[in-house]
Amino acid sequence: QVQLVESGGGLVQAGGSLRLSCAASGRSFSSYAMGWFRQAPGKEREFVAAISWSLWGSNTLYVDSVKGRFTISRDNAKNTVYLQMNSLKPEDTAVYYCARSRRSYISRAESEYDYWGQGTQVTVSS
Repeated sequence: QVQLVESGGGLVQAGGSLRLSCAASGRSFSSYAMGWFRQAPGKEREFVAAISWSLWGSNTLYVDSVKGRFTISRDNAKNTVYLQMNSLKPEDTAVYYCARSRRSYISRAESEYDYWGQGTQVTVSS
């Protein structure tokens, strides 16, 4: 069983920064891609970013709306994936979820992810 626990959410003014962390328990962290999704009030959950796993370096993927502002990274020794969020905008307000993929390569499809965290609230004030 894999458990994912997000942290680092909070209230920040527009233009500010937050770093989300997702700590995974269990031995199944390395060898799998990880992703971040978000769900704003009244909207469908959407893909934000993903990072693959590879012995030779990871690939990353972002939704267009966060490119250049958000950075996903992982520390396999700590079983943790991060989402550094800079230049935050009010439209980034959402509950952010960490998820583990079924595979090592990245995908933006929710169906490719089999374990999910409970979510952490990010609120950006204007």
